[in-house]
Amino acid sequence: MSVPALIPFKPTNPKTRLSCVLDQPEREKFARLMLCDVITAVTGAGCEPVILATEPFSFEGVRVVQDPRGLNESINAYLERTSGPLLIIMADTPLVRAAAVRRLLSTPSDMAIVPGRGGGTNAIYLSCADRFRVSYYGASFQKHLAIAAECGLSCEVIDSFLIHTDIDEKEDLVELLIHGTGRSSGFLKELGFAITIEKGRVGVDRLRTDTP
Repeated sequence: MSVPALIPFKPTNPKTRLSCVLDQPEREKFARLMLCDVITAVTGAGCEPVILATEPFSFEGVRVVQDPRGLNESINAYLERTSGPLLIIMADTPLVRAAAVRRLLSTPSDMAIVPGRGGGTNAIYLSCADRFRVSYYGASFQKHLAIAAECGLSCEVIDSFLIHTDIDEKEDLVELLIHGTGRSSGFLKELGFAITIEKGRVGVDRLRTDTP
């Protein structure tokens, strides 16, 4: 039996911190393509993807659960009704590969967790989902370790660059352009994004192709 992989997703006006380089339609397409890359990885690892959407949304061949509540409320409601194993992975981790997902699933502990940058949490694997609850935002990684201890769950922290890297800010696009091989990185390149190097530092810029 395959492990469900729960992927929270906001279809409308996502990734507002990228508004400086992408307009709303571009951000919505970019978010969908990052979701595609995550689905490809979890499917390749033998998981069954489940999209947890904030509003009506469809994705061919993938089950969608709609819950308009906040991230914590919607995930915790799903955990309460899931007695078996479950993977929770964020939709903005497009560098993830199947091998990285399998590493999570192979933990001998009750749960495995991959921290995100700035104290966040990018993925959690639970052997018994209804024994845990999530608390995202703020220093969620530390909060999740504390919750695991409160629940009596053994926890393995997984060091994974591919899952650790989430895309929120313009500067984050650098990693996707350098290391990405999926549809989201291809979309950025189609839009004219490229790596720049200035005073020894690597950045990203959108090349202008419109004529005066």
